[in-house]
Amino acid sequence: MSQMQGTTERNQTAISQFLLLGLPIPTEHQHLFYALFLAMYLTTVLGNLIIIILIHLDSHLHTPMYSFLSNLSFSDLCFSSVTMPKLLQNMQSQDPSIPYAGCLAQMYFFLFFADLESFLLVAMAYDRYVAICFPLHYMSIMSPRLCVSLVLLSWVLTTFHAMLHTLLMARLSFCEDNVIPHFFCDMSALLKLSCSDTYVNELVIFVMGSLILVIPFVLILVSYARIVSSILKVPSARGIRKAFSTCGSHLSVVSLFYGTVIGLYLCPSADNSTVKETVMAMMYTVVTPMLNPFIYSLRNRDMKGALISVLCKKKILFCL
Repeated sequence: MSQMQGTTERNQTAISQFLLLGLPIPTEHQHLFYALFLAMYLTTVLGNLIIIILIHLDSHLHTPMYSFLSNLSFSDLCFSSVTMPKLLQNMQSQDPSIPYAGCLAQMYFFLFFADLESFLLVAMAYDRYVAICFPLHYMSIMSPRLCVSLVLLSWVLTTFHAMLHTLLMARLSFCEDNVIPHFFCDMSALLKLSCSDTYVNELVIFVMGSLILVIPFVLILVSYARIVSSILKVPSARGIRKAFSTCGSHLSVVSLFYGTVIGLYLCPSADNSTVKETVMAMMYTVVTPMLNPFIYSLRNRDMKGALISVLCKKKILFCL
């Protein structure tokens, strides 16, 4: 009996690394998809860096809305960087291994920046709600102190939530199976590999997921419902078109991000196939951070003006 227990303990503590299976891509198409994902990642990094730099350089963009946009761009850049470099490395080197500690670290930062994006989207929706529904009191309500407080609160809550799940995952034992059928250390995939009781982890995922994902999503919907209601009271066709255009762009990305995340983590895992989970994860880890700069900022008139202004200044300095 003691010999069997010793063997079980060795099996549970033998896992020093995991193997990421990556994406279900045929071997002959690996190079094509590698180039595609590399282009998407570079677009994400470049687009979000441009937004951060422009907001920092142009004093006209030092407003609450663009402060939130700057933080969102930083979150998108980091969120994509948590998974994409490792995916690209694995596709290039054909070495799918990731250390146990590295896997937990990747899971932590994945949760951290996903949660941060969730809270920042709420702050942005509230900012637009105040700007449209209470334009005369906008500066007094959206004071610098409130903006800083909302951003700091987002960072604190995301730190707590990501650390909670990481510590709960670290207490689990993993036996002989160390193959993760995913392109990153996804929390649900790791739970399926564990040979420990995962009831507490699953309960915390459901409860905390409701607080971190569902409530912010509902708050965003309520904010935009009030925005639409307020705009419809004003008999201006131009104002209605502008409001619906803004809300439509924002809500499309919000739905893409929250819809896939809620579908993955708050629905029973048995309902999702491995391919379906991977595709849904690609949508909010790769596609959404890449689209956000175009939808939120690069289509914005102020951002275009700031970009032209910076380029003109650089051109003048170069000529001098």
